[in-house]
Amino acid sequence: MEPIEELAAGQAGLVSAAQMCSAGVTWSRLRSQLAARRWQRIHHGVYRLRTGPLTDQERVWAAVLWAGDAAVLCHSAAEWLWGLRPDLPAVVTVSVPHGWPRPADATGVRIVQSRRLPSSRHPARRPPVTTLEDTVLDLVHAARTERPVIDIVLRACQQRLTTPRRLAAAAAARRRLRWRALLRDLLVDVRDGVTTPLERRYVRDVERAHGLPNGVRNRGEGPSGRRRYRDVRYRRWRLVVELDGRAAHPEEERERDDLRDNEVALRGERTLRYSWRSTTGMPCEVAAQAVRLLRAGGWSGTPVACRPGCPVGETATTEVLAAS
Repeated sequence: MEPIEELAAGQAGLVSAAQMCSAGVTWSRLRSQLAARRWQRIHHGVYRLRTGPLTDQERVWAAVLWAGDAAVLCHSAAEWLWGLRPDLPAVVTVSVPHGWPRPADATGVRIVQSRRLPSSRHPARRPPVTTLEDTVLDLVHAARTERPVIDIVLRACQQRLTTPRRLAAAAAARRRLRWRALLRDLLVDVRDGVTTPLERRYVRDVERAHGLPNGVRNRGEGPSGRRRYRDVRYRRWRLVVELDGRAAHPEEERERDDLRDNEVALRGERTLRYSWRSTTGMPCEVAAQAVRLLRAGGWSGTPVACRPGCPVGETATTEVLAAS
């Protein structure tokens, strides 16, 4: 294998003009290969040693080779490389050091400057990419609303690509970080076992807002091979809360949900099942139902009305009148 082919093999079949010169490829040979349509020009100074439609791996390599030796993939392109999103975006974002000379424009590539390079660059991954923690925090900082912040943090932790401790340490090292307070709350939730945005809404708007006891979340049960995970379990009071509900499952999985609920019932426990609509739209009503079943299981705590007219307050008042 020629040196240039060996180099290209480690870069999804692409090389830069500078690498070609270092490998001894002359301009006349380059021009002849392009003219014969055996090689292909992708960006200014970036070439592929074959022709045809670009793959996603070739697109990201073409972007970093075009941007220069110090460039790394970041933001949504890094999100894709880390497996946090299924599709590579139409525009590949590449980070270069602050003050780095900007190359000529390239179609489908966006350049951002960063003062954190090279410390945010992963030491071994190829193509060059920001670390998982820096990728998550870049996306957090760029988010315009809370929802994408919650989504990316929970996905990264749920897939065990990082931990709350590592994310917190990376966030502490940044002077500027949008949504810092939300991130801090999210990391506390993740340490408590929250793994989805819906679970977080349940914890915040149902459990904590109404003074319910702390449930145990996403703990595996049963033997290996038949292990099950309950969203929220109040073991002491024999209550299980399943989130997502039937609306989140295809029709063919309804029987599986029924069997799972029946298993809980056979052990003398009760199951409440809620979807996004009820958890986010009627959290007080959800809490009131949970309070009634917790009471049936022996819970003696004091529920809290989150606002005037909250049905949890009506439930508590009814209990006081009944006791008197």
